[in-house]
Amino acid sequence: MFSRLVKPAKTSFIKSCAKNFRTSSYENAKVAVCGASGGIGQPLSLLLKESSLVTELSLYDIVHTPGVAADLSHINTVARVKGFVGPDQIRDALKGAEVIIIPAGVPRKPGMTRDDLFNTNASIVRDIAQAAAEVAPKALVGIISNPVNSTVPIASEVFQKAGVYDPNRIFGVSTLDVVRANAFIAEAKGLDPAKVNVPVIGGHSGVTIIPLISQAEPKVDFPKDQLKALTERIQEAGTEVVKAKAGAGSATLSMAYAGARFAFALCRALKGESNIVECAYVRSNVTEAKYFSTPLLLGPNGIQKNLGLGKLSDYETELLKAAIPELKKNIAKGEEFVNKK
Repeated sequence: MFSRLVKPAKTSFIKSCAKNFRTSSYENAKVAVCGASGGIGQPLSLLLKESSLVTELSLYDIVHTPGVAADLSHINTVARVKGFVGPDQIRDALKGAEVIIIPAGVPRKPGMTRDDLFNTNASIVRDIAQAAAEVAPKALVGIISNPVNSTVPIASEVFQKAGVYDPNRIFGVSTLDVVRANAFIAEAKGLDPAKVNVPVIGGHSGVTIIPLISQAEPKVDFPKDQLKALTERIQEAGTEVVKAKAGAGSATLSMAYAGARFAFALCRALKGESNIVECAYVRSNVTEAKYFSTPLLLGPNGIQKNLGLGKLSDYETELLKAAIPELKKNIAKGEEFVNKK
């Protein structure tokens, strides 16, 4: 199990943020948010502005970004904030960025799958990736835009065509699946959710989301029917939010929280902190799928070590078998989108 190799920190997100404020700002990162005016982008930018891990916060979107930047700049924390708006300014927004987080795109509505977002969001991610490859090829890039199973291969293909691809630096942010698994299992067992850690592997939609409840810390056990119900809830949690919002959007606040958690992990890894472990969807040879989410040990250059699958239960092995064909299809769709152009 990966936790035996590297012990993830047990501090809560709030305690982690408090620790961030004690860090000297001159050592810290320039972070760019692409899609900063949206439902995820605004709360994500607020969380980033709150942390002294961020020295400079560069906000990009096609509308409203100067206003978002002005609003955030009134907060008395160290990060300097600047807004950029429109395609003509994207390269200026990304230039010199060490971490780029991409929540840009359209949200899901009731009845939509993540794949339904493909045509619009694929173009958005492609264009942002092209700009990043030109002006910030060494940045650590975290992609939130759905469908992540396809948009990460899109960004990777763009970087490859530009001749600057490093598979250790491009991530699909699947942290929300981990956050949800921790919350749901803590609720079921009456535990402190800040002290629960459940690795989630695979991809970031439906059956490709594989929570490794057998590897949860602290150890938990469930009857088969409850284990199946919990697994399916984690897999379909995004749809749960879409239905609850009744047409008003998808998961924005929880995704912003998860995106900030992953961005902070990248910032801390850039600074050389040790034992930074997060699950993320990356180029991988762990399974037959070319891209796959597993726990990763992060370092200043991105992925320091892929910690792999660990020991799977029989139930999780069956989930893996079901996920691989869907992942392969999603990956091929992303690659074909770039290569047919």
